[in-house]
Amino acid sequence: MRSEQEIFSEILQFAKEDNNIDIAVLNGSRVNPNAPRDFMQDYDVRVYVKDLDAAYIYKAKRSWISRFGDLVMLQQNNFEDGSFIFLLQYKDSIRIDLSFQAKEMLEIELKEDSLSKIILDKNNEVKVLPEPSDTTYFTKCPTETEWNETLNELWWLQGYIGKELWRNEIPFVKQLYDVYFMEGLRKLLSWSVCLDKDWKLNVGKSGKWLKKYLTKDIYEEFISLYSSADYEEQWDKLLRSGSLIREIGQELADKMGYVYPLQDDQNVSDYIRRIKSLPCNAQSFDD
Repeated sequence: MRSEQEIFSEILQFAKEDNNIDIAVLNGSRVNPNAPRDFMQDYDVRVYVKDLDAAYIYKAKRSWISRFGDLVMLQQNNFEDGSFIFLLQYKDSIRIDLSFQAKEMLEIELKEDSLSKIILDKNNEVKVLPEPSDTTYFTKCPTETEWNETLNELWWLQGYIGKELWRNEIPFVKQLYDVYFMEGLRKLLSWSVCLDKDWKLNVGKSGKWLKKYLTKDIYEEFISLYSSADYEEQWDKLLRSGSLIREIGQELADKMGYVYPLQDDQNVSDYIRRIKSLPCNAQSFDD
């Protein structure tokens, strides 16, 4: 396996050989002082070019990709502003996410992303940057409107999922629960840990570092709520997740001076327990 120094050397050599590339910036976990380090961290690199149209040659002729190693597979995505990215996974576990951007975007993107480090500046155009930090990734304190909408959505989804569970329509249940409901619950837990850190904390993409900050009991309960396709198990997780919303939500509401929707909680909890009690062939809610 190649070393980090070797990979950077290969990327810099690539950028230096192209006169259209003026600046290269490293982003992401490799410049985040608070991110866990391991050998499979991506190399997130943006190169800024004088002529973005001329850079399209990299999409048309892709022989350059093999210079970085033996490829497992790639993904290439285009963006509305004309920029594009190659996601390159190599057989020795090295992954390079290489994006091509118009140089006019440099100043804007450096302001937006505090995890930026200049690794190449051919013409010394970039002023000295602060040391990379994850400040632009800190979880923000929710407004009262965002708080109300999030709690409303969580309890609304509880009732919706209960109805679809009774119908035994598991693919739809899993979309509602895994994609929408658990994301809302993760947001609630992120708020709970970031509030205690004065909103100066980055919990990672999709809350991947929550384990470091939640109590062991809360984290294990949260992780255990991710669902399987088993009907009874999904019911159990749905009801238990309501208890977790209640525990975390009421504590957060008290600390932030917001209102916890206790009436929605009670109404929906009673409603989904009633749905669970219905026989699968029920013809009305009174059966």
